[in-house]
Amino acid sequence: MTHRAKAAAPERSADRYPTPAEVVASARQLAARFPGRCRLRSIGLSRAGRPIPLLSVGHGPRHVLVVAGPHPDEPVGGASALALARRVASGGHGSPATDPARVTWDIVLCLDPDGAALSGPAPDATPAGYYRTAFRPDAAHQPEWAPIAGGPLPETRALLRLIDEVRPVLQCSLHSTDAGGSWVQLTRELPGLAAEFADSAARRGIPVQHGTYDAPHWDNPAPGIFVLPARDAEGRLPRGTDDIGPTTWCAPQAYGGLTAIVEVPIWAAESAADPTPRADTGEVLRALSRLVRDGGARVTSVLDRAATFLPSGEDSAPRRVLDWMADDLFERVAASWEPPACGGAPLSTAQLTALEIAGRRQPLRAAGLLLRLLDASPDPAAPALRAELEHLFGTWCAEFEKVLLLRRVPVGRQVAHQAGTVVAAAACALGAGRQDLSPPDAGSTVA
Repeated sequence: MTHRAKAAAPERSADRYPTPAEVVASARQLAARFPGRCRLRSIGLSRAGRPIPLLSVGHGPRHVLVVAGPHPDEPVGGASALALARRVASGGHGSPATDPARVTWDIVLCLDPDGAALSGPAPDATPAGYYRTAFRPDAAHQPEWAPIAGGPLPETRALLRLIDEVRPVLQCSLHSTDAGGSWVQLTRELPGLAAEFADSAARRGIPVQHGTYDAPHWDNPAPGIFVLPARDAEGRLPRGTDDIGPTTWCAPQAYGGLTAIVEVPIWAAESAADPTPRADTGEVLRALSRLVRDGGARVTSVLDRAATFLPSGEDSAPRRVLDWMADDLFERVAASWEPPACGGAPLSTAQLTALEIAGRRQPLRAAGLLLRLLDASPDPAAPALRAELEHLFGTWCAEFEKVLLLRRVPVGRQVAHQAGTVVAAAACALGAGRQDLSPPDAGSTVA
């Protein structure tokens, strides 16, 4: 049986994500099993004093850096990190990119352990279960984005030191999106990756996202591939493109490296892959703006009535996020979509789907966080407010699933696609040529 034939077999998976503690425990087991190839250490401490674990596998002179857990509400990264580590530790399985004698893989197992500690159990099979337990920090407390939003965090500085130490040819940041399709954002074009990425997604039944909320003005040379535009002769980015230079994504550029941000969906929405232009773009955008404003206003109304008995933002990270969202996030998102803010040209079904997902998730994230605070409050006013918000939350979750026709992507397929895309990106960045995308053990989540 060929290696590709093995990859086509059904994934062996418990269909769940490993917890951060399970990821570290599995890394320890791997280091004990392959002491000559694996080294486990901490690269620093979080704001709360938690270690930031790094598993290095291999002894090659060139380095590939993998960052799992940059956002605590994106759970697939830890499982993908383990799949990659196992592949390299067990000998690479035919790919020069994963040959431990040629390449060292430095794998940050969880970049934001404090955020992970504030997230609930790994999401269950429904959006309601996911948004009821997930936690996502405000922008200033996201390690990759903190240099732009509020200044480097200890986690940011630890990652930047590691980049200076290992000078990676490629950094891969492992992200997942709640709904939609899969895509890759690149800080520089990476020839050869698009075909490998598309083939992997097709074999796993994962739609390729043709439009993204995260990078609407980035170059789009192939479906699901978004590349940071080049600066002009005076060092300016094209109009409408965020300057992400201070983020950790761009740090490898100092050493000639690049970064790939690999996104895979928890729930697939086939419309995210539909490039058909929509003549009713303006009408849809106005409706989405109203949806964000209305949902944000309803959550903010409950927050305002509970404000006197909830913990302050100084004492509670969820409250800090809620205050940040209520302050102007809902309004900024809504205003950014109102015509002519998005330009006059019709957008595709895929692009509008990306915006709809982003618009529906904002009130859901806020409602989930506020429900957790109300659950924990002993104030006699809390039950009535919680019941009011629970009704809204349940209605929004049901609409989210129904309108977008969501279907859950099995965890093993998410992992196989994400880890495989990372291997393909590494092969391209290292000049290794076309390689098989499927890491062995891709469906296994816990060692």
